Amino acid sequence: MTLSRRTRGALAAVVLTAVALTAVGPAVPPATAAPPVWRSCVRGPDDTPGRALEAVGARCSEVTVPLDWARPGGRTVAVAVARIPATDPAHRIGTLVVNEGGPGDPVIDYLTDRHTALGATAARFDLVGVDPRFVGRNSPLDCGWSTGTYFRSAGSGRAGFERTAAFERDLARRCRERAGGLLPYASTRNAARDMDAVRAVLGEERLSFLGVSYGTYLGEVYTTLFPGRTDRMVLDGVHEPHHLAPWPEYGTERVAEDALRHWAGWAAAHDGAYGLGATPDAVLATVAGVQAAAERRPFTVGGYRLDEHVLPLLVYGALGDDREETDAQFATMVRTLRRAAEEGSADPDPALAEVLPFLLSAEGSAYGSTQTAYLCADTPGPRDPEVFRREIERKRVRHPLFAPLLNNPTPCLFWPAPRERPTEVVPDAPALMVNATGDPRVPYAEASAMHEKWPGSRMVTVTDSFRHAVYGTGYADACVDEAVNSYLASGRLPVSDLRCPGRR
Repeated sequence: MTLSRRTRGALAAVVLTAVALTAVGPAVPPATAAPPVWRSCVRGPDDTPGRALEAVGARCSEVTVPLDWARPGGRTVAVAVARIPATDPAHRIGTLVVNEGGPGDPVIDYLTDRHTALGATAARFDLVGVDPRFVGRNSPLDCGWSTGTYFRSAGSGRAGFERTAAFERDLARRCRERAGGLLPYASTRNAARDMDAVRAVLGEERLSFLGVSYGTYLGEVYTTLFPGRTDRMVLDGVHEPHHLAPWPEYGTERVAEDALRHWAGWAAAHDGAYGLGATPDAVLATVAGVQAAAERRPFTVGGYRLDEHVLPLLVYGALGDDREETDAQFATMVRTLRRAAEEGSADPDPALAEVLPFLLSAEGSAYGSTQTAYLCADTPGPRDPEVFRREIERKRVRHPLFAPLLNNPTPCLFWPAPRERPTEVVPDAPALMVNATGDPRVPYAEASAMHEKWPGSRMVTVTDSFRHAVYGTGYADACVDEAVNSYLASGRLPVSDLRCPGRR
């Protein structure tokens, strides 16, 4: 699961599993498909991302694709596309397509960030953002939820587990009733087919690809469905599909706790500013105390009710970015939560003021609905609630905060069965992989496993880092950015794997 890459700050991550080649074959766009009709990306006077795109010469369009690729003559949907043309056409390499992860994160509105990260290399690529179907600038899939995410903790006992199972069941019911006609067609396989349709109408034989987090999975699926159609691939925060079963987030309790302890060390060193504890253990005790208070009696922040099901998500969501400014935001958030726990209510700090409406109102309904539809199509998981409950209880003693969150049921338990069965991803392209050793979303062991299975890949390891997704952030003293941009410009992978030091 992830909350939106930019607007949710550090509340991001989670993943999917492998897909297969089934009776529904690869995308074959009609031979008569016309090139896109390019126009301004500015959609109105308040479209700040659109103006930023226009400032770097971007133009926007749509590509029409089948809703159901098994019925290419049936209903269609439009997929939004933006392109920043190469400014050095004499040395143009090709088209570089970006996916920002999620699933469900928009791409087009953040394409200028990637353009900046590419530096001089940007002049040699047409940089293309494709908002996956139902995402970003496309027509949404919206189930009418009162939350932006299905993600909740099971809490402290059987009654809490039953409450969250009922919550997930209701989310699934709303999607069947409000968007049942679209649910079968929101999947990574279809996003990959749509991406290949974009390749075709752009007139490219092959695409280069930059995928972040879930976007690495999309890249893996694309190479499986369309072997030989990729050129240069960069995968940042790398998922190995087998490690994602039997449900998203499974098995990441330890890396999440490691990242939390790392932050606690920072907060302890700044105890004079935040007062959360003078040692890492004392800071962690403060966090545990807030959770215990929520278990005894919910409290409010900015009018939003916070209970044992929501508090662990706030903590977990703040992990994945260990820069100084993010650590400070996290510390401020915990200080606010402690005040609310002690006094019954508190005014929100800026981070909570941004994220709580997303978590606890209809503001993020379309985002959460679409993300869940992708997850349930690709990683349906077990259909027996007791499988989840037993796993929670097995892990609760060792991981009291995160086990009830990371092993809790999702709406997929109550979702319609996927139309296509999952199978193995078969990598078929050179690829440069990037992963931090302490990544709390994608354990480094998972990225390393995918690297071992991917012939011809190279790994850039960011050491002593707890960041999820590194390229384009200016992190690790630009070591990662230089390695990625050099590969994209030359087409030559490093001779051997590389190591970049973390910032701290």
